[in-house]
Amino acid sequence: MRIDIMTLFPDMCNSVLGESIIGRARAAGKVEINTVDIRDYTEDKHRRVDDKPYGGGMGMILQAQPIFSCFNAICEKCAEKPHLIYMTPQGKTLTQSKVKELAKLDNIAILCGHYEGVDERVIDELQPEEISIGDYVLTGGELPALILADSISRMLDGVLSGEECFTDESHYSSLLEYPQYTHPSVWNEREVPEVLLSGHHENVDRWRRQQSLLRTAQRRPDMLKNAELTDEDKMYLTEHGYTTI
Repeated sequence: MRIDIMTLFPDMCNSVLGESIIGRARAAGKVEINTVDIRDYTEDKHRRVDDKPYGGGMGMILQAQPIFSCFNAICEKCAEKPHLIYMTPQGKTLTQSKVKELAKLDNIAILCGHYEGVDERVIDELQPEEISIGDYVLTGGELPALILADSISRMLDGVLSGEECFTDESHYSSLLEYPQYTHPSVWNEREVPEVLLSGHHENVDRWRRQQSLLRTAQRRPDMLKNAELTDEDKMYLTEHGYTTI
């Protein structure tokens, strides 16, 4: 997969993308992630990419031309037109199901907004998918773009050591992940659950499933409606005072 991040702050993005699992995946060629400086495509001799909003108001607006030219330059380097995503608090909230959907694509371009927004005409022209990471506002779209790139990249073949590294985690199957423990077996007089020390894999798997069910019912009951629950799951939740749909 190829991901191009259209940004005013490529160094900010590269400092994150060069680290940890994603950094190793990029180095190994498991995913190609490029940061593209929108300023490189402005027609202004002073490299300006923003201006005051028509009608007055606070702040500055990113101009349409540099964004449009930047995206066209990316398109010329790709075998097919990238799926364009605009990170904005006005978009639909990012979910794990959306991440799984995007991970199936070959080319994605992500536009990072900044200042007070983007000239609406380039949004109308390019028709990007608009995605938000939550109901709050940040100073720019770089952090949301990094979150999206990370969440997609870790789903790709060879990025993690095995599929179970992400299929067992919170939200993948509409359930929260079970509690995790490591050495020592007793810390501050708190013991690791005995079943995890038993070596009985079937019992461990059953305990983990039950803990995921309980944790989801307690913390995010809204997720249960999308979870694939067996009759045994439903009975377990009912026995513990939780209703299922």
